Amino acid sequence: MFLTSPDIEIQDAFINPIDFEDVIAEPAGTHSFDGIWKASFTTFTVTKYWFYRLLSAIFGIPMALIWGIYFAILSFFHIWAVVPCIRSYLIEIQCIGRVYSIFVHTFCDPFYEAVGKMLSFIRVTVRKEA
Repeated sequence: MFLTSPDIEIQDAFINPIDFEDVIAEPAGTHSFDGIWKASFTTFTVTKYWFYRLLSAIFGIPMALIWGIYFAILSFFHIWAVVPCIRSYLIEIQCIGRVYSIFVHTFCDPFYEAVGKMLSFIRVTVRKEA
């Protein structure tokens, strides 16, 4: 499945940008010479740009292969193991749920109803004594 342009924009919204000002920030009262600041900015930007390209060229394909295998395995187990186990559990738990419901309605409901009726006759009065 190929990503369309809006999907890529949404995906890029979660990437933290790393700009020169985010890494090298001079306080408002302290500034270096303009030439040094511009040279530092250019060095940082060009190094980041080309080093990212170099790493992408070296590790991009192997990492894509590794992540592709990982998500394929994850999808396989989710489709063929996790979901069937959960559905099987839900089918089996219905039987247990019915037995539990019968038990509660047969034994617990009358008990709690009787206790509730006994305790309903208790009256509490609060007086403030001066």
